[in-house]
Amino acid sequence: MVAKAETQEAGKLDSLKMVVAIALLVSGIAQFYYFEGESLLYRVLGLLFFMAVAAAVVYTTVLGQGIWGFARDARTEVRKVIWPTRQETMQTTLMVVIMVLLVGIMLWLMDMVLRWGVLVLTGQGS
Repeated sequence: MVAKAETQEAGKLDSLKMVVAIALLVSGIAQFYYFEGESLLYRVLGLLFFMAVAAAVVYTTVLGQGIWGFARDARTEVRKVIWPTRQETMQTTLMVVIMVLLVGIMLWLMDMVLRWGVLVLTGQGS
C-alpha cells in the first residue's frame, strides 16, 4: 500500500517536472525572439542554456532515466559493430550499381515489348 502511494507521488512529481521542462523550453524560445535586437550569439547561447536546464530536469524523471539508459545501451551496441573495410564497401557498392543497371535495362526492355504488344493489339502499330 505504501509503495503504491509512493509510486503515485513519484508519477505526479515526474509530471510536474515535465511541465517545468516544457515551460523552460518555451521560455528559452520566447527569450530568443524577445531579445531580437541583441547579438545572435548571445540569443543562441541563452536558448542553449534553457535547453540544457530543461534536459537536466527531464533527466531527473523516470522517463529521462529510461531514455538515457537506452542511449547508453545503443552506444555500447554500436561499439560492437564490425565495420567493413574500404575495399569491401567499394565492392559492395559496385555490385549494387551493376545490379540496378541490369534491372533497369530489363524493365526498359519489358516496357518496350509490352508497349509494342499493346500497339499491335489496338491497331495503332504498324
